[in-house]
Amino acid sequence: MASLKIDADPDEVGLDAARLQRVDSYFQRYVDEGRLAGWSVAITRRGRVVHYSHAGVTDLDTSTPVTDDVIWRIYSMTKPITSVAAMMLVERGLIDLNDPIAQFLPEFAEPRVYVAGPAANPATVPATEPIRLWHLLTHTAGLTYGFHHAHAVDEIYRTRGYEFGTPRGVDLATACQTWASCPLLFQPGSEWNYSVATDVLGRVVEVVSGKRLDEFFAEEITGPLGMTDTGFVVPEDQRHRLPKVYTMTAEGLRANASFSATGTVAPTMLSGGGGLVSTAGDYHRFTQMLLRGGELDGVRLLSPRTVALMTRNHLPGNADLETFGRKLFAESSNVGVGFGLGFSVVLDPVAGKSLTSAGEFAWGGLASTAFYVDPAEEITAMFFTQFVPSSTYPIRPRLRTLVMQAVVD
Repeated sequence: MASLKIDADPDEVGLDAARLQRVDSYFQRYVDEGRLAGWSVAITRRGRVVHYSHAGVTDLDTSTPVTDDVIWRIYSMTKPITSVAAMMLVERGLIDLNDPIAQFLPEFAEPRVYVAGPAANPATVPATEPIRLWHLLTHTAGLTYGFHHAHAVDEIYRTRGYEFGTPRGVDLATACQTWASCPLLFQPGSEWNYSVATDVLGRVVEVVSGKRLDEFFAEEITGPLGMTDTGFVVPEDQRHRLPKVYTMTAEGLRANASFSATGTVAPTMLSGGGGLVSTAGDYHRFTQMLLRGGELDGVRLLSPRTVALMTRNHLPGNADLETFGRKLFAESSNVGVGFGLGFSVVLDPVAGKSLTSAGEFAWGGLASTAFYVDPAEEITAMFFTQFVPSSTYPIRPRLRTLVMQAVVD
């Protein structure tokens, strides 16, 4: 297990220790008030771990406390890892950001775009632009998620069995064929919509590398970085480290059996968009690799120039998500926030009324996990819990504020 231990006093790296304790006191209320079962939070500055704490339990029935070795379902925090995998292949010259994905996935050769009508009988037109690799990385391909419940195409996904998961027995290749047969929400590159694009990207990684996605991750990313507890399934003898996933009901927190099953059985479909489990110690190593420009402890996955490209805004016209994106649920404001190659990217903290830095990049997961990297302040922060849906509480913006207000140098 990749360990995560405090190795610096806050004042050594320009943080006020008393102010930093506000992180714990704030999130402790979520446990005390019965809004979360438990959580972990980790904060670093200049590569030093200055804060790592836990509260609550992983199982309300057994009162098992949150500890250092909890294995969390990180859901969409898988997406940055898949994006790194794709960019590693770009660096090797095996793919290019402008490549039409039909070169690797022929089922996407003739996409059609929704223009009107119900899900049962939609009117469509041919796409005027092929879906390109950068469209997948930026969620501008025109793909969607069934769980959005915002558009007829979302309903088409649901009728085919794709809402939060996939039909039983379906693998990634088959899922991509189904998605390719569905109409796109819009012409590729013309809007932003959070979607299965990163799952399709994972399939591109498989086809180009000749490896299953789990093999590529283990051999090229998680293995070299020492992320020993990160994968698509928790070994049977380690299942006791996996928390239950909770949701709020009229009677209070209740375990969600469907989500709690994630990670207990090896999945047929390897979801590059949301399939991984990980620990705070493991994901810490991933964030440090990003903060250090693609390298950690002598292991280099990406060039610093590649990480810099990934963490710039790629939305056309330097638009933010508020103006370029579909109006969907969001854990925090999309004003002044763009999107790079796998990450949200802060363009203007003033526009977003956010206590953070321009250039901060981040993402989170369905079960309310979140991370961000602030290169300007050399800060990383991670929050782990297991609560769905992630849009319920303002965890991400509060975490940023509570960390930044402790910076005093």
